[in-house]
Amino acid sequence: MMRFAREAWPFVLPFVLLGALLLVFGQLGWAVAALVVALAVLLFFRDPRREPAGGPASVLSAADGLVTRVDQVEDPEVGPGTFRRVVTFLSVFDVHVQKTPVAGKVIRTHYMPGRKVAAFREDAGQVNEQLLTVIERPDGGRVGVRQIAGLLARRVVCSLAEGDAVERAQPMGLIKFGSRVDVLVPVGYRITVAKGDRVQNGATVIAEPVAAAVRDGVRDGDDGGDEES
Repeated sequence: MMRFAREAWPFVLPFVLLGALLLVFGQLGWAVAALVVALAVLLFFRDPRREPAGGPASVLSAADGLVTRVDQVEDPEVGPGTFRRVVTFLSVFDVHVQKTPVAGKVIRTHYMPGRKVAAFREDAGQVNEQLLTVIERPDGGRVGVRQIAGLLARRVVCSLAEGDAVERAQPMGLIKFGSRVDVLVPVGYRITVAKGDRVQNGATVIAEPVAAAVRDGVRDGDDGGDEES
């Protein structure tokens, strides 16, 4: 049975009530239109049940959508040093619930107000409203999830707080109506997706901690520099 995020109801119920009111006044066509809109909005908040792939050490995608960038960045908010980043763009047709990519302890949450430019723009990660969650794994490695609002997004929601213990693939929040999600992993992890891949929250493995990659500091076949793949 399909689940839906509880944040759906403030958006869905007004259209349901409007449809019922229009039906009472004999406006069948408008009533049907209102109920169709209610259903479309409800589907936006769908939360399908999925089985996580990979083993306990695998990093799962936090979001549904299209991978638009895989690169290497420094992000002091996540931690010192360099991180591998997987950027996922969510269209209005994608599932917008986010899931935790790894198990561990939440050591940081930071909300930053901002603009709402198109999520696919290069500068969206610097100027848009966003919320960063950093999870520390049992081995000390840090994984960051940055939820970034898009052009149509009205609010970034995260249910996690500092000190929370989390499991892989548990619900962590959502972004309402179009957005982007970045997952950052330690530089030694092997990235298992590429630009153009479609991923699913809590199901698709996007990175693995590999001993050889830890030693070399790059993905298999990379030259050690930043890339967009």
